[in-house]
Amino acid sequence: MVYSLSHMVNRRSGRVTETRGAVWIPLITLALVLAVAVGAYRLGQLNRFICDGPCGAEYVTPPDTLGVTDGEFAVSPSSADAGPVDAAKVEAAVRSSLSRSVLGSHVGFIALDPVTGNVLAKAGSGTFAPASTTKVMTVFAALRSMDPGTRFATRVVSSTPGSIVLIGGGDPFLNTEKPKPARYGHAANLTDLAAKTATALKKSGTTSVSLGFDDSLFSGPDVTSHWESSYVPGNIVTPVSALWTDQGVGANGIRERAPAASAAATFATLLENKGISVKPSAARVEAVDGATEIARVDSAPLRQLLEYLMQYSANDAAEVILRQVAIAEGKPGTFADGAEAVKTLLGAGGIDTTGLELYDGSGLSRDNLVSPLTLAETIRVAALDARTASLVSDLPIGGFNGSILGRFGGVAAKAGLGIVHAKSGTLTGIHSLAGFVSDAEGRPMVFAVMADRTAAASPVAVKGGLDDVAAALAACSCGL
Repeated sequence: MVYSLSHMVNRRSGRVTETRGAVWIPLITLALVLAVAVGAYRLGQLNRFICDGPCGAEYVTPPDTLGVTDGEFAVSPSSADAGPVDAAKVEAAVRSSLSRSVLGSHVGFIALDPVTGNVLAKAGSGTFAPASTTKVMTVFAALRSMDPGTRFATRVVSSTPGSIVLIGGGDPFLNTEKPKPARYGHAANLTDLAAKTATALKKSGTTSVSLGFDDSLFSGPDVTSHWESSYVPGNIVTPVSALWTDQGVGANGIRERAPAASAAATFATLLENKGISVKPSAARVEAVDGATEIARVDSAPLRQLLEYLMQYSANDAAEVILRQVAIAEGKPGTFADGAEAVKTLLGAGGIDTTGLELYDGSGLSRDNLVSPLTLAETIRVAALDARTASLVSDLPIGGFNGSILGRFGGVAAKAGLGIVHAKSGTLTGIHSLAGFVSDAEGRPMVFAVMADRTAAASPVAVKGGLDDVAAALAACSCGL
């Protein structure tokens, strides 16, 4: 005989009667379901239903210990009573970690008071190759020069019947089709644009067109001489373009050498699939001023593009944003003009740029040089201005998300787990970390640590060494 959990058959009467636990079992079951649902939500396992894919950091509920704030430094409730920072204790806290041989012979460090800007501790001198911490400066400049709600349009226009032009607007995350699962910051795709274009053309009675493409928004070289010559042939980076799909990466995983032409060819195929005949061999043209817009797709807002860029250290996107900064500042969209615009905007923000040399927006160039002070001041100044404050909240969190998700797992570094908010930088022999951290009593500090003459064979150990420096600040009771 089979018995249910909530009912039992009365053998004498044949009636089904409630057992004593019948009321409690459904309630317990409901509580367990709710607990599982809440746990899944906090772990991000429901993101695909809530955000149609991975959610951005603004939608994530972090552990209470992270102290995440909207563009301000993370401070614990007790920090208001913790008092000021003792510079001597900060210096003592990091002394041992900074002296580790794994960091090599050229190490720089600085810690700043986030409010006053006073130097709390300093080691090393001069400038260092920053690698991807360059993106901190690129993002700062983007937020200073453009509205965070700015969107970049990819358009189709026509000036003569039967002829259309695909115009690249410098959307760094334009995709061929909607990503599955969806990606935060990836809002526009060529498939939707083709569908809109085909609908508009058919409505006007047009079913056959010639196609041109216009990628003239950006100018100058699409690859800088300050990159390693192996970067493009080695499939490390795509030549920079105002028009590309999937960041210039083909379906086979190989980066396109001519991303704009490839995007136009893909668009032609998509139009054909929608019943529009396209004459072969799309040509590079410049669209006529005042041409009629047929269709368009818009990027995600700049604030989302920059959040994704910072979280995942997107090199190709950083180079597109560098050019958008140049254009926003009234300059041509080139490597050189973008770098100059970034330096100008940093200086206008009151940031010390002594010794700064920039040749790209991503940090792939080994010729870039920056001092720890410049990086730390960029983060400090960003937090004090509403226009740039999102840079701070977009910083990856040690062991929690982004490019430092898998870090701070070592014994000495665990004090920084979930407490260090920082952008990392990595090239062969070059490593850096810049961000902010709260000490053991909640006193916030801005810091940057850089090492650019390390053993090429020890990248994991070097990263661990930098994590230890930041974790030493988190573990310190550094009050006066």
